[in-house]
Amino acid sequence: MRQGLFITLEGVDGVGKTTQALLLKRCLEQRGHTVLHTFEPGGTVLGSQIRQLLLNPEHKELHSMTEILLYAADRAQHVFETVLPALEGGQTVVCERFIDSSVAYQGYGLGLDIEGIKDINRWASGGLIPDLTIYLDADPAESLKKTKGDRIEQRTLEYYARVREGFLTIAQEEPKRVQVICATGSIEEVASRVLEALGGICP
Repeated sequence: MRQGLFITLEGVDGVGKTTQALLLKRCLEQRGHTVLHTFEPGGTVLGSQIRQLLLNPEHKELHSMTEILLYAADRAQHVFETVLPALEGGQTVVCERFIDSSVAYQGYGLGLDIEGIKDINRWASGGLIPDLTIYLDADPAESLKKTKGDRIEQRTLEYYARVREGFLTIAQEEPKRVQVICATGSIEEVASRVLEALGGICP
């Protein structure tokens, strides 16, 4: 039975999710939590191989439906191998990306069936829902300057603008779960906003 807290961090590429996730982990540990930091895609040994398929710029032939299903396959392995056991053991899980990324990137970004993507990922994740999602919001034109240009990151700014709007739409639809945080400013300033977003969920 699930006991621990499940916190996800979302945002477009280059926005600083890893930095903030690690800072959040350290802060929560100082508060007495046992914390697992993980990420998608690639948070398992099998998932790391799926990640290579998804992000390799050479795989230009990868069909959008294949992309959706590979992300879902990675998520299923990640949830059942890593995330759920940690939660059932009472740990707090801080995860970079979850279902919202699939909805934003493949649904809003590529213009594909949003409800279908949600259904596939609900099944793949066993219906797992984060207790809190922190969406780090920034202009993709700025954040993408910090990326290395994998297969997804090579897409147009117009695509990333749709992804950003997708994330903001998700936040509007689920305001109790998703907290929108401005990701501009110093690392310390953003970290302070992230901690404020926790509210009373992590005493």
